[in-house]
Amino acid sequence: MTDWVPSEALGRRVLCGTEYATVRYVGSVPPTAGIWLGVEWDDPQRGKHDGTYEGTQYFKCRHPRGGSFIRPNKANFGVDFLTAVKNRYGLNDEQDAQHGTENTLVFGKKTVEFVGMDSIAQQQRQVHINLSKNLISSWETVAAIASEVQNLETLNVSGNKMKFPSTLTSVSSVFSNLRVLALNQTAITWTEVLLCAPGWPRLEELYLTSNNIMVLERPDNVLQTLKLLDLSDNQLLDGNQLHLIAHLPRLEQLILRNSGIASIDFPDAGFGCKTKMFPSLKHLVINDNKISQVAIKHTDDLSKSKESVSLIRFSSLESCVIKLCTIPVSVQIPPAERKGAELDYRKIFGNDWLAAGGNWNPEKNNPSEEFLAAHPRYPSLCLKYGAPEEGELRPQQPSTLKNQLLTLTIKCPEKPEQKAVQTKLPESMTIQRVKGLLYRLLKIPGSELKLSYESSKLEGKEVELDNDLKPLQFYSIENGDCVLVRW
Repeated sequence: MTDWVPSEALGRRVLCGTEYATVRYVGSVPPTAGIWLGVEWDDPQRGKHDGTYEGTQYFKCRHPRGGSFIRPNKANFGVDFLTAVKNRYGLNDEQDAQHGTENTLVFGKKTVEFVGMDSIAQQQRQVHINLSKNLISSWETVAAIASEVQNLETLNVSGNKMKFPSTLTSVSSVFSNLRVLALNQTAITWTEVLLCAPGWPRLEELYLTSNNIMVLERPDNVLQTLKLLDLSDNQLLDGNQLHLIAHLPRLEQLILRNSGIASIDFPDAGFGCKTKMFPSLKHLVINDNKISQVAIKHTDDLSKSKESVSLIRFSSLESCVIKLCTIPVSVQIPPAERKGAELDYRKIFGNDWLAAGGNWNPEKNNPSEEFLAAHPRYPSLCLKYGAPEEGELRPQQPSTLKNQLLTLTIKCPEKPEQKAVQTKLPESMTIQRVKGLLYRLLKIPGSELKLSYESSKLEGKEVELDNDLKPLQFYSIENGDCVLVRW
């Protein structure tokens, strides 16, 4: 690397050590001598300023400290695609690929043998190209490379901060067979996606993670073949942005990890009604979002379907309330999580139930139609677990250690000779730790313990404590409840 700067360096991608950047300025920076490159780093932590030096703005950056100046000899501009191929196979400008013996080609000084040509002939018709983490600076360059390939089906250009068309261009046949496209970390906007999309008539999977996409637009007459869309790690403005892509007719998988969504709803249908949104959706992934409310909907005839449908995976969901309505999908939730969620749901909306006419006395219990429309499963949950007691609905006390301790009675129903013991346990203690304590407290020999609990609020019902990794509070255990121990 020297002080040489290629023509049309502005906008080019460069590599400096292990860090990627885009050239935003080429020229002098007084009072220093010589040529400088003003670059905007992919990682803004690498920069020093926003392109302004000693009061003069030489270029602009998205991040206030995402830019800096470097000498040209520190920047690697890479090589063009053809040169890379020649370097890889030891060719010079006069050499080309030549046929050798049967099933061999000679590239410069290297002989490449093709084994099993007949068996891979079919595979060769399906071309997959991975150009990720290169120094490609424009979508035009990608199209030029792809134009040399027939039957391109999979293309990955992730990690290349590129310039995309800003206006609708003539539709090219270069990507006419493309089915899978990864544009992660390319700085593409949703508007630019829609401008390019007419050239992807058969696209089925589109990956757009980490592009700072905040606003969506309705894809009219484009992306109609799309089955999978990944918008993870884009901080969407709000959950309403999803309404704009809700009519993609074939979309089966929507991935929204860490997308800044706080709620998901379906405004075209009330509870108990069928929505027309996401008509083909089977999988919705919303990990790492601080979701407060999700409207999940299912059809009555889902049980007739032979296809297993898994809609949501909640790996880090916080205080999620699930209201069941109607769309053509179903939810698979582990029994322990379902039980905990149902108990929490019953408690969270207990005051609303009372205000709407609910009552602990069955003869006086008459919640309003509005409440039942918004919470259609609430009556069945009350039948299953009992109506929420007044003590459950009181405002929570400050989170001190004293208030977090539960006074519980420990009983062994199958060992009448074992006396009941009263103890105080932190509500955050996991079932596994509770078992360890009980081994010592009750002097139980090495046997597998099975725990459950009874509550005066759940008369005649036992709730199993069947997940060793969950805390006591997960099961809505309260002061005065009785833990039953069996072995």
